[in-house]
Amino acid sequence: MSLRVIFMGTPDFAVPTLTEIIGQGHEVVSCYTRAPAQAGRGLDLKPSPVHRAAERFGIPVFTPKTLKTEDAAEVIASHQADVAVVVAYGMILPQAILDLPELGCLNLHASLLPRWRGAAPIQRAIMAGDAESGICVMKMEAGLDTGPVGMVEKLAIGPDMTAGELHDRLASLGADLMVRALAALGRGGLQFTPQPVEGVTYAAKIANAEAKLDWARPAQQVHDLVRGLSPFPGAFAEVDLGKGPERLKILRTALAGGAAEPGTLLDDEGTIACAEGAIRLLQVQRAGRAPMSGSEFLRGARLHPGHRL
Repeated sequence: MSLRVIFMGTPDFAVPTLTEIIGQGHEVVSCYTRAPAQAGRGLDLKPSPVHRAAERFGIPVFTPKTLKTEDAAEVIASHQADVAVVVAYGMILPQAILDLPELGCLNLHASLLPRWRGAAPIQRAIMAGDAESGICVMKMEAGLDTGPVGMVEKLAIGPDMTAGELHDRLASLGADLMVRALAALGRGGLQFTPQPVEGVTYAAKIANAEAKLDWARPAQQVHDLVRGLSPFPGAFAEVDLGKGPERLKILRTALAGGAAEPGTLLDDEGTIACAEGAIRLLQVQRAGRAPMSGSEFLRGARLHPGHRL
């Protein structure tokens, strides 16, 4: 059964779901996304990835600053949609909006709810060392990711998987899950289960201060922080290369052996001692430069074993 769909989303993560919904024959009657933001050296207004995708498909795009007005509700009601699909939209939907589509509002959330409700579930799962993540289709309520869940797919998190890699896997998995959920919804077969009250955790936005590496933590925690923040915003260490401390973004690491005072460079391959164990720098990036291997960086910076970062 083909449904009339309002799609609400903003980043790259949401684009595969929009594309798959259209590919399955549903009619996307409108697309809501965040307004274009200034970007680049010229600070030109840049439409969101979902905005650009919707325009390619000829879908009307709406970028309201708020949905908490009568006018916003009237416009959404005029679309006469069966269902709204929300994927990382970035705006709160008031109850008046949630009540408009006849079949409700479905949200695609990148975690195994109720673990990691909130803004940064992918990064937080890896930073916490979780062994698995997943994607949920949830019926939206006024609370933050509190609604009942209709479908779930789990995905193992590999020991070296980065947030970027998990993001891409879940974006693809989520697109398939949402179209299956819409098919079930259209035939009246999508059943929802309330989230358990146990196991609730919140995935707050990443604060800048969290991205600074602390070598006085165990190597596993340092490794998990690096991969949880890669490629963006990127964990960093401060390194003095003769002109005062500068930020060195750490994009990839591996667990390694060795022991010394935390922060001590152990070899020419970029192995650094932590409180317990050590990590090896696999890929780093200096400000304004391209990513490079840890050993390449050390050669250029003339850092030698025994140096303290």
